Amino acid sequence: MDLQNRCAIVTGGALGIGLATCKRLITEGVKVTVWDINQAALRTAKKELKKLGKVFFYQCDVANKRQVQKYVKIARKDMGRVDILINNAGYVSGGDFLDRHIEDWEKTIDVNLNAILYTTYAVLPEMYKRNEGYIVNISSAAGTIGVAGLAVYAATKWAVWGLTESLRMEATNNGKTGVKYSTIHPGYIATGMFEGAKLGIPGRWIVPLVKNHDVIAKAIVEDVLKKGKYSPKRPCTVNMNLRFRALMPDRWFQRFLILMGVEGSMKTWYGRSKKK
Repeated sequence: MDLQNRCAIVTGGALGIGLATCKRLITEGVKVTVWDINQAALRTAKKELKKLGKVFFYQCDVANKRQVQKYVKIARKDMGRVDILINNAGYVSGGDFLDRHIEDWEKTIDVNLNAILYTTYAVLPEMYKRNEGYIVNISSAAGTIGVAGLAVYAATKWAVWGLTESLRMEATNNGKTGVKYSTIHPGYIATGMFEGAKLGIPGRWIVPLVKNHDVIAKAIVEDVLKKGKYSPKRPCTVNMNLRFRALMPDRWFQRFLILMGVEGSMKTWYGRSKKK
């Protein structure tokens, strides 16, 4: 896709992967609408992004379908159309399944999965009408394996991958191959939402921490939007989850994950809201 003069919505665009992606899109000549629920982060992002190019900012709760519908209409008014949707907004509540109230898991599903249904449902008819557009959904390395302490989060990210692939097939069936879909699958990032989480040894040698959010933003802009790759993994060794699952007996594969330290990888997690 030629990005010059395109129009994009980035959800969760005021922090982390979203903010890094906005920077790259704007410098490519893309008009960007930034949605985020965090008003303070929006104010900070506005100061940083306004000087780079054409950008709009709205406080939007993507888990609220009425707000999504409202702000998609506003985005079309501001930018003229929506060519690109980056479904980046995410929520993590770490801990074993019984360690949290069920409401925490419901919120995880609402933000990580239901919100993607709302945003996609709002922008897709116009994309289908023009037979042109790109929807990029942020999945996770945890969307390829199960992770202790991330059961519901992993479930949503598996679902995001399945949804994206199914929508791609629907576009093919409907003769709308100009509408593209991709997922991104980041491993643990050294800063931000998953700060503190890490694999054991030898896991962290083989699948090292992603050093910063721009690594993922670069994959979104360069590998997906420009080259049309379906599901980049970062680091690339996350692909081993799929290769080894295909080649190993199930019991061996589960033992391999334990050897990599997956089962204890969230024990050191503190994220953005916890103190070290």
